Amino acid sequence: MPRRIESLFINGPAGRIEAILEEPEDRDPVEAALVCHPHPQHGGTMHNKVVYRTAKGLRRAGCVVLRFNYRGVNLSQGVYDNGEGEMEDARAALSFLLSRYPTLPVTIAGFSFGSRITLRLGCQLGYPRRLIAVGFPTIYKDRSYLEGCTVPRYFIQSTNDEFGPIADLEPVVNALPDPKQLITIEATDHYFAGGLVQLEDAIAALP
Repeated sequence: MPRRIESLFINGPAGRIEAILEEPEDRDPVEAALVCHPHPQHGGTMHNKVVYRTAKGLRRAGCVVLRFNYRGVNLSQGVYDNGEGEMEDARAALSFLLSRYPTLPVTIAGFSFGSRITLRLGCQLGYPRRLIAVGFPTIYKDRSYLEGCTVPRYFIQSTNDEFGPIADLEPVVNALPDPKQLITIEATDHYFAGGLVQLEDAIAALP
């Protein structure tokens, strides 16, 4: 039986949300994962190569994965809303995913701007099995949403991330309550150039 790959629209708070739902290649899904893309005002879409690799790694681990475009991106309706509306878009996408797969545990993952959406939403909800923050940008200093969060968090960072240098991220992660883990990938920039395969492998191997 072929795996499900479905392009669809979700009803969101600012109109329709464009999305892609993909089941694992080799088995029935054992977990449901939402993947959030990078900054919509800097070219971020659900087709970003880091988002794609993140989704592929999660599918290899047995997840059904929903990627989506925030409001105003490609075929999604609405306009950019400074991260607040985008978090509500993610919430709507997650609600849709859970309506399709109500019995599965949940992972939320995101890259760059999407990693902040992931952590804000996941820590607020409290119930995801894990949160995966890829390329977390330390240039944004408000991290109050991380305080007291005990959902397992995995930070996956390029060794040469210009927007989230390891030297800046390590003390941030160290100060957080457990459980948390920082994983570094040898790559040349924020976008994991030269390390995309290793990024996918690391995500596929997460507990």
